[in-house]
Amino acid sequence: MKPPQSLLRLRGIGRRYGPPESAVHALRDIDLEIEQGAFAAIVGPSGCGKSTLLHLCGGMDRPTSGELWLGAERLDALDEERLARVRRDRVGFVFQSFNLLPTLTTAENIALPLLLAGTTLEKAEPRARQLAQRVGVDHRLRQFPAQLSGGEAQRAAIARAVIHAPEIVIADEPTGNLDSANGERVLTLLRELNAESRVTILLATHAAELASAADRVIHLRDGRLERIDHSARTAG
Repeated sequence: MKPPQSLLRLRGIGRRYGPPESAVHALRDIDLEIEQGAFAAIVGPSGCGKSTLLHLCGGMDRPTSGELWLGAERLDALDEERLARVRRDRVGFVFQSFNLLPTLTTAENIALPLLLAGTTLEKAEPRARQLAQRVGVDHRLRQFPAQLSGGEAQRAAIARAVIHAPEIVIADEPTGNLDSANGERVLTLLRELNAESRVTILLATHAAELASAADRVIHLRDGRLERIDHSARTAG
């Protein structure tokens, strides 16, 4: 069996904010590889750089030093138009606050990545319905985000994140605003999607249960990579 290919490669990645004389270093000299199909969790105390690292890997921000590759594409070298295309076509995003658009129905929110890529709503809706059923919100397709529970909204957000078959899903504290039962349901859903479609998942979390379900756990402290723990599924 061929070994998995690296999907994300970070070499000497740093991110600082502000002028050099008073810069805040959010990340320093991060070397990291995430294989295609991995389920990886980033953990560490508040302010250690978890969200910054996610934003860089998802093309939402740029490093101030180092090289960042998504497959064969070097993200830190792309212009804004090409970087936006990477975010649209190759990455799915799940946020703690769901980030569903309040004026769109659940079906329209789920279909949004396809609509932004030029697919008509008529063609996107069957896929949106299929995914809504998969995540358990098919009874909410005509309702708006304000009418959904937190768990329903996050499951709709996960469906939106994978509808365009991205190579990687970036999730920032995806269970942070949920109770334990809904958090467990979201965790199960993420693991199932990872196993079924082999989409790579990279998430940041404070939840021990979520981190323990990952194939590898990336520990950050003070903006530096402290260590990586591998589960029994990937060790050896």
